[in-house]
Amino acid sequence: MACPAAPWLLLVMPLALLGSLVAPAFQPEQGQAGGESGQQLDQEIGAGESVLVSAYVHLEFSDKTWPPMFSRDLTLLPASASSSLKTLIGLSLTTECNVNHTGYSHCSCLSGYQWNASVCSHHLLCHPQHQSHQPCGCLVFSHPVPGYCQLLPPVTLQGSPVSCLPAVPGNLRLNSPLQMPGDTLNLTLRISQEATNLTWFLRRPGKPTPILLQKGTQVSLTSSQGQVVLSISHMSQYWAGEYMSCFEAQGFRWELRQVVRVPLQQKEVARIPEKLSISCATSSGFQLSCCIPRTHLAYTAAWSPEEGSQASLLTTSGSQCLVLAIQRCPAADTTYTCVLQSQDLDPLRFPVPVTIIQDGDTTCPENFSVVAWNVTKAGHVAEAPCPMNKMGVVKRPCRPDGIWGPVQTDCTDLGILALCIKAKLLQAGQGRPAEKVPQILAQLQRRVGVASSPSDLIALLSTVKSLSEVVAEDRMHLDRSALEDLLTTTDNILDMNISSLWTQAQVQKPTEGSHFLLAVETLVRSLSPEDQPFSFNSSNVLLQSQFFEPTLPQYRISFPTQPPVWAEIPSHSLAPLAHNGTNISITSLVLQKLDHLLPSNYGQGLGDSFYATAGLVLVISIMAGGQAFTQAEVIMDFGDTDDFLHCVFWDHKLFGGEGGWSGEGCRADAAIASPATWCICQHLTAFSILMSRQTVPENPVLDLLSQVGLGSSVLALLVCLGVYRLVWRVVVRNKVAFFRHAALLNMVICLLAADTIFLGASFLPPGYLRPLCLATTFLTHFFYLATFFWMLAQALVLAHQLLFVFHQLSKHRVLSLMVILGYLCPLVFASVTLGLYLPQGQYLREGKCWLDGKGGAFYTFVGPVLAIVGVNGLVLATAVLKLLRPSLSEGPPVEKRQALLGVIKALLILTPIFGLTWGLGLATLLEEVSTVPHYIFTALNSFQGVFILLFGCLTDKKVQEALRKRFHSNQPPNSTISMVSCSIQSHSLPKGDGHSWQQGEDWGWLLERASFKTGTLAHACNHSGMWDAEA
Repeated sequence: MACPAAPWLLLVMPLALLGSLVAPAFQPEQGQAGGESGQQLDQEIGAGESVLVSAYVHLEFSDKTWPPMFSRDLTLLPASASSSLKTLIGLSLTTECNVNHTGYSHCSCLSGYQWNASVCSHHLLCHPQHQSHQPCGCLVFSHPVPGYCQLLPPVTLQGSPVSCLPAVPGNLRLNSPLQMPGDTLNLTLRISQEATNLTWFLRRPGKPTPILLQKGTQVSLTSSQGQVVLSISHMSQYWAGEYMSCFEAQGFRWELRQVVRVPLQQKEVARIPEKLSISCATSSGFQLSCCIPRTHLAYTAAWSPEEGSQASLLTTSGSQCLVLAIQRCPAADTTYTCVLQSQDLDPLRFPVPVTIIQDGDTTCPENFSVVAWNVTKAGHVAEAPCPMNKMGVVKRPCRPDGIWGPVQTDCTDLGILALCIKAKLLQAGQGRPAEKVPQILAQLQRRVGVASSPSDLIALLSTVKSLSEVVAEDRMHLDRSALEDLLTTTDNILDMNISSLWTQAQVQKPTEGSHFLLAVETLVRSLSPEDQPFSFNSSNVLLQSQFFEPTLPQYRISFPTQPPVWAEIPSHSLAPLAHNGTNISITSLVLQKLDHLLPSNYGQGLGDSFYATAGLVLVISIMAGGQAFTQAEVIMDFGDTDDFLHCVFWDHKLFGGEGGWSGEGCRADAAIASPATWCICQHLTAFSILMSRQTVPENPVLDLLSQVGLGSSVLALLVCLGVYRLVWRVVVRNKVAFFRHAALLNMVICLLAADTIFLGASFLPPGYLRPLCLATTFLTHFFYLATFFWMLAQALVLAHQLLFVFHQLSKHRVLSLMVILGYLCPLVFASVTLGLYLPQGQYLREGKCWLDGKGGAFYTFVGPVLAIVGVNGLVLATAVLKLLRPSLSEGPPVEKRQALLGVIKALLILTPIFGLTWGLGLATLLEEVSTVPHYIFTALNSFQGVFILLFGCLTDKKVQEALRKRFHSNQPPNSTISMVSCSIQSHSLPKGDGHSWQQGEDWGWLLERASFKTGTLAHACNHSGMWDAEA
């Protein structure tokens, strides 16, 4: 690099060694020129030989202009007679210098000459930001006599030195100058001389400053005798450019270069939009864009077809776009194709289908929600570019009915995205971590306020995660300013709207909260010891970091949260560190709200309960001698008096690296002289407490009761099916009886299948296959729902008979509706639940083959069940009111007793058949401590099959009569079936008596009772024949 016009010239003089050397005008100081340039020539050299030596000549031009004579080769005067035996035969310029007004000299080398490496290391560069990667060019000298450049070592050809060609002591080769995306680049440096201070740089397209390459996730260095190999895996556009290998050898700094090109990938080309539907009536033309990033490869772009359009090239700082302006709307649907072509590469084609809206097509109207939406054809997705300074696409579906769907934005702030890419490339191996990490943290703290989308939040979290991994890998320290930037960023991230940003971000990446916690843990314990003690207080982040001598007796810290939190590390836990004589750094960090952003994963011993956390996470770390010390007892008080809390820590290794709460090594203990509960753990990490919301801890007695009840129900339901096999033709002699027993039979079949599968799933070994567990969960969900929908079918038929006593039902129509309700509806619920929650990882419960209780999947079962139980309860209440009115107020005592007995019978028969005992599930959801509701719920519902057999089947008089006839056909029946006519019944029975109908214990008896209470004998006569044949 040349300096401005120089008032001094330094020259090198090749001398013919014929005698002693003529003394130069000035001799350089040792260490300025370096090497051998300052030594006297007193060796014995043979006559007639010549050698290049460096002598220093100082030429000064007062007018600071170049004399014309120095624009051509210099001719020397013949040696005088008084000269020594050595003769000067050539003269060349080596160095030019410029003296500024402060007296400093800026000197640079001319072609063929270079500063000695020793000189470079002792002087400042004129422009350090531009030349840190190169052999030093312009140097700054403060003393009156500056140094001078030396002649580079010459190339030796057949034993003869060639002074015009410097001999680089090595060569740089690569496996291929054209690297396909995803390939591994290998750059091999072969060195013929001993080399030191080897560094690698990459100058990317459009970037003036080369980037230092170091070991990272993509960069690796391997060396062997005489060669060094730089390998870069997963090549992409971020690794295309000019590679430079810089090293020192023979006293000089050398630089070798190779250019690597990487073709574009499909995903790196942006089409705006990717597809389009347009109405020619409202818009006569439109634009399509095809944009590519800057690259070393030359690409030509073209659109087809070109008729009626005009293409133009738009160049920005980081990309080039070929814009196609269609001036005339095509008459029919057309696909426009952007074709990118580069020499020796297959062309890349990017189609953009354009759909023309015709008259009569259903469309979504113009709309201006978020962005401007043009008229769009139904069934298509409208696309629009993100607002300025954001990258991505905004999409909005147009539904088949012509109604706009929700706006789907994938926009990321360009500043945040650039920082995320910088952090990932730094982790991959581009740049100096000590310089880049503080820079990125400072810029991130300024950009976090503009985050407004889930994509922005994911990019922020990913940036912090990458930086933490870089810091951990390089074992670098952060200064006070960098840590403040990090904590400010963390506070702002935790303050973001949970529902609009965090929830949507966690749908895309459920582990982001766990990774963010680990990243912050790593970064805060990297504070430089020189910057301690250090404290930081904000609304969501509180930190105290202290540096202690080895004689620290104990450690205690408190934070002004609500309620206050304090922690203590006893002296016996710190004793091993005191014996080692190392200084100790203890950092305590409170992160509020973060516990709500972690996945609801609970490790062994915590079961599948829903838990409430303390609202914060307490992180304690100890650094001793540059190493993390994790084995120490810590006593914590979170200010909670709940005796049933769990002391837990966040274990990042659980659930396949997703992380989860674990209670291993922690216990809850009663506080001394305080109503609070202490948490005592035997290790250091991120702590919190869990308080059970509704589910009791795992209880062996409860599990045994459930298994016994389910087993009994399975046996009882099998018996019920056997009974129906024997008496079916007898009990279904009329339509309503057929409806009732058909619904009950299907309910028995579904409940039998559900109980069998659920019971079998509990015996699966811990290593069961996920597909088997998935199928088990789906079938259990479906069959339990089908059971309740058949219960609903029974209730609706009964309600119809109670309320519409004169209306006759069509057998085929009602049966079809019952099948649809009993099987199709639960199938829809089960299928939608599977399709909606399985891709999100929220379908299966951890450790069990049942619906995940932490998300919405479980409520697709609870919701329909409670709704059906509510409807069935209303039907039962209606029947009871029919039975009670007006007997209790007007009838004699005998009739009152009969009405009460009727109510009791109705409750015993219909409660298990209608599944009303499942309503107790609400108590288990709301109860926080007591286990009584859980025992009652388990006992009633696990034995539901037994209750159905007893009250829904065996107590039915018609079933009993049929069984007697089948097994005791030679014996007369104990009771007779009344076949009298309506007129006889009307004379033989008083109003409200109904004694002859009580021989049947099914709905016929209930409907008969309810009919008499209306006071209309015709109601009883109308239904007596229908139900009497059944009874």
